[in-house]
Amino acid sequence: MRPGRAPADVPRPAIAAQPPAAPGPLALTAVCLGYFMVILDTTIVTVALPALRADLGASVAGLQWVVDGYLLTFAALQLSGGLLADRAGARAVFQAGLGLFALSSLGCALAPGIALLVAARLIQGVSAALSVPASLALLRVAYPGPAARARAIGVWGGVAGIGAAAGPVLGGILVTGLSWRAVFVVNVPVGIAAMILTARHVPAAARQPRPADPGAQAVAILALAALTYALITGGQAGLTPAVLAVAALFVLAAAAFVLVERGRAAAMLPLSLFTSKTFSGANAIGLLINLGFYGELFVLNLYLQEVRHYPAVLAGLALLPQMGVTMLGSSLSGRITARAGSPRPAMLAGLCLGAAGLLSLMAAGASTPYWVLVAPMLAAGFGMSLTMPAATTAVVEAAPASRAGLASGVISTSRQAGGVIGIAVLGALAAGSAGLLPGLRAGMAIAGGAFGLAAVLAAVTVSQHPARSG
Repeated sequence: MRPGRAPADVPRPAIAAQPPAAPGPLALTAVCLGYFMVILDTTIVTVALPALRADLGASVAGLQWVVDGYLLTFAALQLSGGLLADRAGARAVFQAGLGLFALSSLGCALAPGIALLVAARLIQGVSAALSVPASLALLRVAYPGPAARARAIGVWGGVAGIGAAAGPVLGGILVTGLSWRAVFVVNVPVGIAAMILTARHVPAAARQPRPADPGAQAVAILALAALTYALITGGQAGLTPAVLAVAALFVLAAAAFVLVERGRAAAMLPLSLFTSKTFSGANAIGLLINLGFYGELFVLNLYLQEVRHYPAVLAGLALLPQMGVTMLGSSLSGRITARAGSPRPAMLAGLCLGAAGLLSLMAAGASTPYWVLVAPMLAAGFGMSLTMPAATTAVVEAAPASRAGLASGVISTSRQAGGVIGIAVLGALAAGSAGLLPGLRAGMAIAGGAFGLAAVLAAVTVSQHPARSG
């Protein structure tokens, strides 16, 4: 027997099956970079609108579509994006969304006129609808343990807050120092970096062979597009016959979607998912928190610029107390959820704190010292950031693993629809005949009430027992 060689009759020790290695930080960085880019583009463009209008000679309606076109396709296509992530593989769809976002951003930067700029913004919305549900599905694959996944989603949610907070400030700097076109060019290196990191460090997700259900997808897109259009246009023009007609179209399309899905064995969105109280409740909470938070953010920005006469960059800086705490709150949300084994405690704490902050902002007046507003803004921002990752975790955990992409699309759609409703309703109040300050106070009451209602839903519907990923 040669040295170092075991005899043939000596049994070799069994090799224990090793659990899959935890993903490195670059996997989470890749997913978060893509989400950061999507959220950044919801706020960075607003401060560039005056310069854009002067350069391209755009009308007010054209400027509205520069902002709303992105929101429209983003909201309407997320269910389809989630389904595609399940069918084609979340990593492939995420990569496709990133690449298309970078290309459409370059198209925005090079647009010679308002029509092509709006067209490129519509494509940006399609790209976002592909990448956001896929990013959550990738987190489920990369972090199979519920506790680790809750912490990862907390970081992911915090990055959204950073993107939203950075948008007005970064946009103001780029427009002042370079050009309005720079607010779109900045997406290109971010998108490329996210694609490279994803290819190298993010594990692929298994494809789920299921029917595409094109009829249901078409009806869902029609319903969500009609709702988004009616809310955006109605918030600007009021209840015109055209707005009422589109709203009626939404009701009919939504009813048709339910009828189509109820009668199919392999539905795009199995209605059985909504038999879970946690799934249904957390999606409703996602809608309500975005209604309150983004409606408040829109009106508060108007208040800072039109009542307090802050320039755009200073208004962005004034909102930093609210937006700057989101990374801390989201990270803490993930840790609370991981420790408690349920998203319910973080949701209840965040919703109660957010409601208190939003209702306190009703005190804002023309001569109110800025420091008086800081504590309510901190409470609103911290409350939102505690709640959002926990609500997302609740939805993802309540759905089967094979439906992770679709579940992510549902919560993303709910939140996006809530943001559109909040901006339309609270924006209409601020622009009403009563004046901006009375409209702001009414809007803050609605926003705080939305958080309060969400707190009741969380207490009643969200399970307080540890979630099992299946």
